[in-house]
Amino acid sequence: MEKEDKSAHKFWSTQPVPKTRKEAEEVTAPGHAIDPEKDPIKDVKQEPYTLPSGYEWYNANIDDPNDLQEVYQLLRDHYVEDDDNMFRFDYSPHFLRWALKPPGWRSEWHLCVRKANKVLVGFITAIPATILLYDKEHKMVEINFLCVHRNWRTNRLAPVLIKEITRRANVNGIFQAVYTAGISLPTPVASCQYWHRSLNPKKLIDVGFSQLKPRMTLQRTIKLYALPANTHTPGLRQLTKGDCPSACKLLNNYLSKFKLRMFFSEEDFEHWFTPVKEVIETYVVVNPQTKEVTDLISFYSLPSSILKSPKHTKLNAAYSWYNVSTTHSLTELMKDSLILAKNEGFDVFNCLAIHDNQSFLKDLKFGAGDGNLQFYLYNWLAPPMEPNQVGLVLL
Repeated sequence: MEKEDKSAHKFWSTQPVPKTRKEAEEVTAPGHAIDPEKDPIKDVKQEPYTLPSGYEWYNANIDDPNDLQEVYQLLRDHYVEDDDNMFRFDYSPHFLRWALKPPGWRSEWHLCVRKANKVLVGFITAIPATILLYDKEHKMVEINFLCVHRNWRTNRLAPVLIKEITRRANVNGIFQAVYTAGISLPTPVASCQYWHRSLNPKKLIDVGFSQLKPRMTLQRTIKLYALPANTHTPGLRQLTKGDCPSACKLLNNYLSKFKLRMFFSEEDFEHWFTPVKEVIETYVVVNPQTKEVTDLISFYSLPSSILKSPKHTKLNAAYSWYNVSTTHSLTELMKDSLILAKNEGFDVFNCLAIHDNQSFLKDLKFGAGDGNLQFYLYNWLAPPMEPNQVGLVLL
């Protein structure tokens, strides 16, 4: 069950978001802005919001190794944990550089709060995205990585971080945003369940991520989740730069059926899907006659620190990214994703019940997680949607 953050609701009641699901359900697609658009110069505050005494704004330079390491350490030690405080996301520096520098990125959207002694105590980011919502195109920002050092959480830094990143988007003429959270806030446009596929059952049981099912032994569990050593899809290979135009077209065509989706330019696609070791993996099938990409699978690496195990310190998790099948079954392609991830040393493969993912989850022995990821829109009131109408993945 999702946690409900009542203190956060007090802040969100002042923001242009739907206050109740009933309010959203009464709107017809594609919806409308809650606050009217403003003139980025005349109507938007041009100076940063005032921070409490002893704090200062700072733009992290993701290309500077010292800045990147500070951001990494803040997130590693103080970002998202599970409800039982057993695991905490451990985004690698390489991953953060990939996630925060897509085409059109801006350094002022890598927003930090520092103490006067330069210690980093807060962080939030925005990246640009072309989002289609019920087929209406929006220039939005994706908001992510809101994190406040646990020793400074009583100082109400999170609301001012949100207000300041909003102001910085507004002065650039962007008035809508999309974001996700594992907690319940006013008011999600969709709520999507995580599913998990065991790749290393013994380790997952050792660290408390999984439990042995009734009347199951460890050996039988290992056998249950065993995978072939090699992939089976003919012609499946890693994406190359030359594949990007065709693969981008394939992906946009596939996503066009979803009510909430991203549009990828070829430049966007090349950034988000070009393989980067220990960050993102993309594989394609190409028609040998036409040279067009016909099928695509991809997953990214997001490990977690293991906080309470005497034997292990890191959980290696692969997360499903975007997948398209036209000449092979999605189930067979995703089985190959599991094999590739297993062979690369991942312990678990995680997947949201979005896109067409529900078609393969049970066949491939995924188990339902105990939490949902909520999708939210800022300053846009739209009808709620079902998980299988969501075509957008946020990191």
